[in-house]
Formats: sequence, C-alpha cells, structure tokens
Amino acid sequence: MKILALDTSTEACSAALLIDSNLTQRYQVAPREHGALILPMIEELLSEAGLAPTQLDALAFGRGPGAFVGVRIAAGVAQGIAFAADLPVVPVSSLAALAQGVAHDHIYSAIDARMNEVYWGAYRKNSEGVVELLGEEIVCPPQSVSAMMENEQHWYGVGTGWGTYSEILQQQVKIVAYEDNVYPQAKHIAQIARQEYLRGQTVDAVNAMPTYLRNNVAKKSC
Repeated sequence: MKILALDTSTEACSAALLIDSNLTQRYQVAPREHGALILPMIEELLSEAGLAPTQLDALAFGRGPGAFVGVRIAAGVAQGIAFAADLPVVPVSSLAALAQGVAHDHIYSAIDARMNEVYWGAYRKNSEGVVELLGEEIVCPPQSVSAMMENEQHWYGVGTGWGTYSEILQQQVKIVAYEDNVYPQAKHIAQIARQEYLRGQTVDAVNAMPTYLRNNVAKKSC
C-alpha cells in the first residue's frame, strides 16, 4: 500500500509517504510558508522512493479544522494531485491527527481557534491503535466543552488549545496531563488514512473538501 499524506492546517507544514509499513515524513514549523514548502516536500518524498503519483494507491490530507488559508492549501494540492493521477482521496481531521500522535487511548484534542474559541474533539483508539471520534467535532468557547463519560479518569489533552486555555479546559474536563506545543503531522494522517482506505472510506478529487467548522451554516455548539 502506498499513501501520500499532507497537512498545512496549522503553523506546521508536513508531507509523509506510507509504503506498506514504512513511513517517511518531511515536517517544518513555518507559519505562512506552507504554499512554498508543501510541493517540494512531496516531490522529495516521491523522488526518494522512485515513485510517480500515478503509482500511489491513495492521497490523504488534513481537512481541518485549522487556519482557513492553510486548510485551503492542503485541499487544493490534494485535489490537484488526485485529479492528475486519478487517485482516491482520504480527508482526515486535523483534530484526529493530533490525537493519533500521542501514546494514550482516550484523548481530548483542542486547537486554538482564536476569537476565544477552540476546535474540539474527543477520541478513542481502537484495537488497531487508530483513533475514532466520539461524538462530534465542534468549535466553541473553552468554558463550554463537556466531558465524555467513558473512562472518565484517564483522558489526555493535546493541541494548542490546551496551552492557551488550559485552566479553563481543566475546569470542564478531567485529564491526567496534556501536551500543548504540538501540531498535526502528515505521518499520523497517513496512519489514519490507511484504515479508512481499507474500509473503502474515500472520496474522489472533486469531493475532497476542507472542513472549517466555524464557517458551517449551522454552527455547532458544545
């Protein structure tokens, strides 16, 4: 299996290539430089592997939520490559990618959404070690998040939202610890995408759309 993954949804820019069980990544924290960085990262990974885009099985990208421009960059690049190479696409949540990257089974992902809000999602890792969403992904004030009842004592927090609003969030949910200086990474998107691809949960290029949450017509609340 060969999956190319990319993410530009936050301050970090990354691309990863999954070939069977081997995973290679390019990653750089570089705000506002994603448009210049992402294509060279992709070209370098494919060149090192001796692959053309048409030899891939699928393409995955971080669909958001996150920075509006960043999410659009990833979606646009994914659509372009998928159209040209006739590839199926796996859109993967940026919040899920954050959760996938930590060595815990129950995770609250929180990305600072600015405007005194967070992008929020609760996840549980399945028997294969891949995260699954519990409930819905939402955008709301940090004081409005609610706890999941499952395994209440053993939740872990991850994402920039925990750094910005840690005191408020910990008044709302119980966690054992949190990591805040971390961003979604393409290698974790690839891990999630592999399972989604095997389950047939892909879309064609025209339907590889970003997810903004805040821009939904009917805004979700906690």
